[in-house]
Amino acid sequence: MANIEEIIKKFEYALLSVDRLAARDTLVESGKDFEETDVPDKIITPALERIGEKWKNGDAALSQVYMSGIICEELLSTLLPQKDLSQENFPPMAIVTFEDYHVLGKRIVLSILRAGGFTISDYGAGIQVDKLVEKIQKDNIKILLISTLMFPSALHIRDVREKLENLGLDVKIIVGGAPFRFDDMLWKNVGADAMGRTAADAVRLTRKMMEEIS
Repeated sequence: MANIEEIIKKFEYALLSVDRLAARDTLVESGKDFEETDVPDKIITPALERIGEKWKNGDAALSQVYMSGIICEELLSTLLPQKDLSQENFPPMAIVTFEDYHVLGKRIVLSILRAGGFTISDYGAGIQVDKLVEKIQKDNIKILLISTLMFPSALHIRDVREKLENLGLDVKIIVGGAPFRFDDMLWKNVGADAMGRTAADAVRLTRKMMEEIS
């Protein structure tokens, strides 16, 4: 089995070099040692997190961060096995990066869900409470996945929940992101129904929410 640390470093270097072919070859090669569905959490996410840290420390350009996210999204859509779940009756679902623009985590989750055959709307990034509630009501969303980077944004999910309840809207909320990894009980405190630590959790929890509302 290949050394996971070396694989991550190799993939990270390919991303920083904007070398799509090398990045793809690294993931294809790693598929010999890992299940395809494990690759995002074991290789892609760690590499993106390191690139994000490099940017914070001034060792990587914002353009490199942006292109790394684009390349990973492209690779996920082409390398992950696409499941045909077109016959399933999906409830309206959406995913959003709430109140900030750190979209790498959301991109990975969205790509994995779509690769898994789920039909889900992308509400983008930087959306605020009132606009988010407006879109949820308009689209009759039943399952909402929220990604946050900053602690204040995580706390504002409570405002989303309260406004939805005041409108009589029953929406399952799944949250993820750094604030929830630091505080195991935060997701309950803000009124969420579940919290995912990894991209793979998103599929499992979405399935679980679908079963609960069916």
